[in-house]
Amino acid sequence: MIRILLCDDHAVVRMGLKMLLNNHPNMEVIGEASEGNECISQALELKPNVVVMDLSMPHGKDGLSATSELKKLMPEIMILILTMHDDEEYLFRAIQAGASGCILKSAPHDELIGAIESVATGNAYLHPSATKRLMEEYLGSVKQGNTDSFNLLSDREREVLTLIAKGFSNKEIGEKLEISVKTVETHKGNLMEKLQMKTRPELVAFALKKGLLGYGM
Repeated sequence: MIRILLCDDHAVVRMGLKMLLNNHPNMEVIGEASEGNECISQALELKPNVVVMDLSMPHGKDGLSATSELKKLMPEIMILILTMHDDEEYLFRAIQAGASGCILKSAPHDELIGAIESVATGNAYLHPSATKRLMEEYLGSVKQGNTDSFNLLSDREREVLTLIAKGFSNKEIGEKLEISVKTVETHKGNLMEKLQMKTRPELVAFALKKGLLGYGM
């Protein structure tokens, strides 16, 4: 059962989402909040698996600030940003804040269900148009001959990065590459240091931009 906390400043939106998600056999909405500070308080008390967080909340703490603070307090929590902004700037800001993914408010219901299921299992979720733009941006960068920290990674570190981004655990990566979990953790630490990244969603977005995952998540 995926325990979900909803954070949106519109009561009607929360009510609709609650009805939709509670009708799913593997999901339960355990709490609601209308702004970021209330969301943090509810999360600390209720300990949900996933927070569905509105990006823009004019009253109180906004979604990005709440996401950043909540991830510091509860690193294990997964946060799915709900936004009306189909803009890569918001996408990158959400990932940098620690969100596990973003989905548009206009997305079909089954896409929202799939996004929640994805982040609940530790994977990242990017809505299709954002995925395509990230790939186009990467391909444009390649054509211009731009280089970056990806070139600093060893072949093994690139293999580990790809498997992390595909959702495999350290143990599963070790089994696939026939190395110990400790060695996987060492490679992971080294590549995160080289890329100056701290979270799995950042790694997923980076791997996606580099074409390691293709267009699908």
